[in-house]
Amino acid sequence: MEEITLGKALNDALMHCMEEDERVLVMGEDVVTGIFPTTKGLVEKFGKDRVINTPLSEAGFSGMGVGASVLGMRPVIEIMLMDFSTVAMDMIANQAPKQHYMSGGQLNCPVVIRTVTGGGRRVGALHSQNLCAWFMHAPGLKVIIPSTPYDAKGLLISAVRDPNPVLFVEHRLLYGIKGPVPKEPYSIPMGEADIKREGEDVTLVSSGRMVHLALEAAEKLALRGIDAEVIDLRTLDPLDEETIVESVKKTGRLVTLDEGYERAGVGSEIVAVVMRQISALKAPVQTIAAPNAPVPVSPALEDLYYPNVDSIMKRIESMLDTGA
Repeated sequence: MEEITLGKALNDALMHCMEEDERVLVMGEDVVTGIFPTTKGLVEKFGKDRVINTPLSEAGFSGMGVGASVLGMRPVIEIMLMDFSTVAMDMIANQAPKQHYMSGGQLNCPVVIRTVTGGGRRVGALHSQNLCAWFMHAPGLKVIIPSTPYDAKGLLISAVRDPNPVLFVEHRLLYGIKGPVPKEPYSIPMGEADIKREGEDVTLVSSGRMVHLALEAAEKLALRGIDAEVIDLRTLDPLDEETIVESVKKTGRLVTLDEGYERAGVGSEIVAVVMRQISALKAPVQTIAAPNAPVPVSPALEDLYYPNVDSIMKRIESMLDTGA
């Protein structure tokens, strides 16, 4: 094991996948120079035939990736920010996930679309959005969002090896966090959530950066006698319904935590899954998410916009006060 950042873990995963399979290539805007730490050093090792800077056309190079994957390559496409995925929506939500279905199983589309999400950099409404819930609605597309260096490396290796299209979402504020990661390659199955903290009083379901806020809130709540269980979804689609439902059966209370918009968000889907299988809870469910408004650029407003540890604690404490 070595203590490395999440960005380095992703870089190691890409290095391994490109060494393991010569069909793996990386394409995107500035992947050669590496705006983010994830693609640094790739071009020096694998050359410009496999590490390709593209024009500023997300629809164009995403289409190249879909086409290359259908023809037998395993492209890893980098869309610099998740906001820009809207430009390539046809490729991500239509063309990539439907090739296998429309061809009667004759074609696979093993393309990975990596993208960066999240606030914290004061870059406003067009550079901060978490749109994961949109892509959960696309049949045939897997959606991953890791929260730790260990999960990031293992899940990216699984994504590149998978015969299906995968949207791999990375939070910009997590690139620098450190954690223990095996030096050798390994994979983590998609569709398996991870219970990051066990508890008895309330189930707190989260993903990405929100997992870290959930854990911090849980530790502070423990000092006040509230024992919270924290689930890291890791994969949004396929969704690990069993882990979520079994936890809520144990605690009798559910709180969802998401950085995306609240309306029709990830939390709403989790609530639907639980309520289809559990007829009664000790308290009404709580969905904590960003408000249904564009992300503000003002630092003061952005700090109020996203969920934080204090707001999470207040909602949970209120829930337990009004519930059983």
